[in-house]
Formats: sequence, C-alpha cells, structure tokens
Amino acid sequence: MSQRPTLHRPAPAAPRLLRFNKPYGVLSQFTPEGRWRGLKDFITEPGVYVAGRLDADSEGLLLLTNDGPLQARISDPRHKMEKTYWVQVEGIPDDAALDALRHGVALNDGPTLPARVRRLDPPPTLWPRDPPIRVRQNIPDCWLELIIREGRNRQVRRMTAAVGHPTLRLVRAAIGPYRLDGLAPGCWADADVPNYQKKSC
Repeated sequence: MSQRPTLHRPAPAAPRLLRFNKPYGVLSQFTPEGRWRGLKDFITEPGVYVAGRLDADSEGLLLLTNDGPLQARISDPRHKMEKTYWVQVEGIPDDAALDALRHGVALNDGPTLPARVRRLDPPPTLWPRDPPIRVRQNIPDCWLELIIREGRNRQVRRMTAAVGHPTLRLVRAAIGPYRLDGLAPGCWADADVPNYQKKSC
C-alpha cells in the first residue's frame, strides 16, 4: 500500500512591523494614482500592508506589517491608539482656540473627542517640504502638537480649521509607542522585531 505524501507547509513568516517616513505627495497604498506616487517607489519588502492611513498631502509616520491582528489593532479606531501630529497652522492660536481643541470641536460628522494640544516653541526641526508650503507675509504661523485617538477623514485639518487656524503642513510624529525618530523622508526601518532590524537608508 502506498503511503500518502507528507505535506510540508511553509513556516509562517515572522511578524514584521515597518516604520516609514512618508513624504508629501505619496499615497498610503502601493499603487500610484493620478499625480500621487505609490509606496512601491520606496518599499520593496514582500508581504507587508499599510496599517492605518495618511493623506497624500500629509507627511510622516506610516506603519506597515505582515501581521493581520497587529494591522487591525493599529488601524481600528475602537482600539483608540494615540496618534501624535505636528501641525503648522496659519495664525497664532490663542488660549480659547487651544481649549476648544482640548474639549472637542464640532465637525460636520459630529463632535471630536477631546485632544491633547500644546504649542511647539521652538518648532520641530524638520526636512524641507517639496513643494514648500504657501507663505503669506502678512500672516504669522506657528506649530502645534496635537494628539488624538480618532481617525476620521482629514480630521486634524478640519479641527484646526474649525478653530480658525487652517493647517499649512501636517506631519505625523507617532502612532502609539512608535515614533518617527531617526527616519529621513522616504526611508523605512523595522520596529520592535529584533531578528530583523533592517533599514532602507
């Protein structure tokens, strides 16, 4: 009697989490679309997928993973993972504007949860944006650190506009414990996986 062949299933891939500094003009997907570039121009590692999104006209930390449960934990708003943004706004917000952000502001899809916010003085040391922001010589600007636990569409931009200070530049500095530290625009590095510790730049 012939024996059935033994099936050798490939070992599951080791869980990986990549920190990527997404430049301006790049989508949170691998495929380019219209005038926006895709992640395939920067990341060639196989089997990783975006965990959460970041608008094409925003910059900073984007996480990618090959682990489905981890991807869900990062991207699902029910887990309320804090996201830290550095926001350059038009004008100088007064205490009333900052208090409004701290208590939650009314948007067209409902009030936001309270945010943590503070002025960044001096402003963060960042790479030049390409293209640069529009500068209006008569109107000053300043930087805020805004920490939220939601992930609505263009939420930070809508929040600052609601208190009278449109966003000029938006950089995500952290998602939960994962930070942008040490990554140049367009570069990525493994996070919290000691067996890899790869870097692209």
